[in-house]
Amino acid sequence: MTLLPEQLRAREYFEQKGTRLTAAAIRERVATALTAFEDALASVDEAEARRRAWPGEWCVQEVVDHLIVSHRPSIGELRDLLEGRRPATGPVAAGLQSAAPMQARWPDLVGELRALHREALDVLAGAPDGPVGPARAPIVMVVNARQADGTQGPVHWIEDLDWKAYAATAFRLHALDHRSQVTKTLAAFRGGA
Repeated sequence: MTLLPEQLRAREYFEQKGTRLTAAAIRERVATALTAFEDALASVDEAEARRRAWPGEWCVQEVVDHLIVSHRPSIGELRDLLEGRRPATGPVAAGLQSAAPMQARWPDLVGELRALHREALDVLAGAPDGPVGPARAPIVMVVNARQADGTQGPVHWIEDLDWKAYAATAFRLHALDHRSQVTKTLAAFRGGA
């Protein structure tokens, strides 16, 4: 299988910004991304959280719901990796949402996300600097890539990652990607887009 340039860049990221970094650097980078996501939510009230900027796109509440239901199993998979085991479940599905993402109260949802972020950082706090064995976890990667017809579109594939690359991707990149989504959504109806 021939990899697209975007897939090759993703693999380079896994190596350079995951596998090769120290555990302390991974923790710091993940913590910074999770804090940035939480900061993006600080001024969002329940009405804004539920407001859809574009048809067919998630509102902020649905983004937060997605992160919650994605982070829960990702924390378990990270624990498995740090114990030297390949996770028995996985990979965590892309686009995962709860059965009723709009039913939760906004403050409760934000509180739950913050608690999961603390839990992920607590797991990372106990991570050793070096490898913990050959265990790898599958992760669904989604990147926008140039298609054969010249248009841009999502490309999905499964990549097996060591614990550092997994943490850098499942928590840092995931949070940063959705922070951008939240920022664009809010700007669309706050007059900044």
